[in-house]
Amino acid sequence: MSRRGWVLFALMGVLWGIPYLMIKVAVEEVSVAMVVFARTALGAAVLLPLAVRAGRLDAVRRHWRPLLAFTAVEILGPWALLSDAETRLTSSMTGLLIAAVPIIGFAVARLTGDSERLGPLRWAGLLVGLTGVGVLAWPHLGGGSAWAIGEVMLVALGYSIAPIIAARRLQALPTLQVAAFALAIAALVYTGPAVLTRPESMPSGQVLAALIGLGLVCTALAFIVFFELIREVGTSRGMVFTYVNPAVAVAAGVLFHGEPLTGTIMVSFALILGGSVLATARRAPASERAAPNDAAADPADVRAS
Repeated sequence: MSRRGWVLFALMGVLWGIPYLMIKVAVEEVSVAMVVFARTALGAAVLLPLAVRAGRLDAVRRHWRPLLAFTAVEILGPWALLSDAETRLTSSMTGLLIAAVPIIGFAVARLTGDSERLGPLRWAGLLVGLTGVGVLAWPHLGGGSAWAIGEVMLVALGYSIAPIIAARRLQALPTLQVAAFALAIAALVYTGPAVLTRPESMPSGQVLAALIGLGLVCTALAFIVFFELIREVGTSRGMVFTYVNPAVAVAAGVLFHGEPLTGTIMVSFALILGGSVLATARRAPASERAAPNDAAADPADVRAS
């Protein structure tokens, strides 16, 4: 990947690794609907004025169907399921399960006609990363109910489908417009449920801080970085950052909940990060390797490795 791609990759690993801890904190005092509403409303409040000022509203109207589809599988369903699952699962366990996204994403992409092929090196990286997730998850497998685990698996499916929709149907829309209007739609949908389930008293400062962090940092900022990453390195490589999310989730648990940093966790970190490096490796096409002095290959060919 390019240097810019690695920077975006690292940012996404953090920005979508820490929400699990924040969600866990928030659902202890407020409803699932309130968590999703606060997160989407704050994100939309920041991004929507910027999107309107930037224009391109005609393009948004022309792409309203794929935009609604993206919103449904990336936000409306997954964020509610994820918040509900964390009422029964630990934040670390939830983050670990979400690491299934790259594998599910590759399967969905191939089933829907994605032309991007995986070479042996990238397959090895995915397997190494998945092994790291398994090693990390094994001690926690008894920490939640089957229903909650099923909810997180549905979230992983949605997260796998959403970037495919973005890459194939929303390329004509600027990043800002997609993120802003998707969040605005989700906030409108969850306004009613949030009002009906609002807390009787003001939540604690810790919960308010978690909600604000979810909305401004893990949503508004993260969505901009997310789309830029997909457009920089492609869907398959871009989604491998979800292998880093479990490491961030565990690190947050160690730093803020006093969870032990064991040898098993250290080995898992090495496997997950090493797998991410291999899975995002870019191999030059055969024609370019055979004739290094020829003109550069088409960018699409370079991506298909």
